[in-house]
Amino acid sequence: MGLYEYFLGAQSDLEKFFPAPNLLNPDLGLHSFADVVGHFTNQSLKADGFIDASAKVELNAGQVIVALHNMPDEDTAAIFSDLHQQFFSAENAGMALNGKALLEQLNVWNPMEGYPVNGNPADGDCKWHLFPPLGLNVMGQMGMLLMHYPPWQALENATFIDCMTVHRWNTILHAVGIPTDQVSFYRTIVDVNPIAAPGSGQSEYPNDYFPIMMASAFFDGAPDRNYIRGMLGFYLNGPNAAGEEYTLPLLVCGSPLYDPQAPGWFRTAFKEEMPTDENGTPVSNVLQTGSVQINPAYPRKTPYMIANHMIAAGVTGRCTDDPSKIPDIRMYEAQDCTAASFLYEYVQNPNIDPAEAKARAATRWFGNPEGIGPPTPPDPKDAQILCALAQMDLYFSPTPTPHPTYTFEEAMERCAGADNKTCGCKIGPGSGDDGAP
Repeated sequence: MGLYEYFLGAQSDLEKFFPAPNLLNPDLGLHSFADVVGHFTNQSLKADGFIDASAKVELNAGQVIVALHNMPDEDTAAIFSDLHQQFFSAENAGMALNGKALLEQLNVWNPMEGYPVNGNPADGDCKWHLFPPLGLNVMGQMGMLLMHYPPWQALENATFIDCMTVHRWNTILHAVGIPTDQVSFYRTIVDVNPIAAPGSGQSEYPNDYFPIMMASAFFDGAPDRNYIRGMLGFYLNGPNAAGEEYTLPLLVCGSPLYDPQAPGWFRTAFKEEMPTDENGTPVSNVLQTGSVQINPAYPRKTPYMIANHMIAAGVTGRCTDDPSKIPDIRMYEAQDCTAASFLYEYVQNPNIDPAEAKARAATRWFGNPEGIGPPTPPDPKDAQILCALAQMDLYFSPTPTPHPTYTFEEAMERCAGADNKTCGCKIGPGSGDDGAP
């Protein structure tokens, strides 16, 4: 179809969500508010699989008008526009404004404003900006990721997906068999603290300003600050939620050794529905599965799995003497592949029980339905994949920007014929074939 136009909202309202052009990398060439909205809208179109479509944004009498070009048909364009408007409604992203207002009222919004983030002058002063998941899926999501908060880098570069965390997740999704043109359907993020702040390498500054309590108080405060559950309900019940009993599946991401706040909030928020340890304390352990009712407004339950943070393996993973628990790189890779496969199970059967989805995924990558180590995939090709992913996570090159030394294809070739012993094959970089990882 040719052209489809709709009002996204009032400029004065939407400016509270979108970053101003002066906050963005000038190389992006986004000079006006309309440029910024158009940029993120085009990202969402691509994330939803509309590769040939494009959006142009204009301002008229204080209203933001979006014009969609080359959508498949008018019905699809209408669905996209309706959900795009709903995203910013008072029931969804709009509730984050109430959380921010309370933070400001209590004088705890960016308490280190004007002070350096850390000892690196390039990181600058501490800065915060409300930042819901702009530029991600509007209607194409097949599964969801619950995470901690977006790094300032994501706002500055005007993209959630051009970062090491998402690049690695793309590799995992591809490795488990998700087609390349569908990978974008599995990286839609809701953060328990929707505030862009120092992170992605800058987060090692002395104080963590986004603890579990903060998410619970400011973004899970029913009824007017119910941002997290509102956004999750909106996304998890999207057009691809075909299950009768279940919504789309959810990964709750945060390694015990790296950025565990999202699973901590989840355990706190749904403590009555969480399994407990021998002392009766609710737990949220990696690969734990179950179902919860995210939002009373949506009757279906949400199948969930607790997963590692997507970059944890590359940050804390290493070869150890115990491949049955993290930080051993073998355990990380098998857990992360199991989490990605868990999401994919719901595409094939949207009514599958979470325990069965886990059993199927874990059996593939661990050789047992419980997902306990050491990982021994029944298929030699899957064992080779774990080896290759470990190669990518163990070895990084610093320039021009930090990146895995090997591509996935290169790592697969290096692991071929090495008996797939991730920490035993003698294929360390920089030393021919004589160095061991």
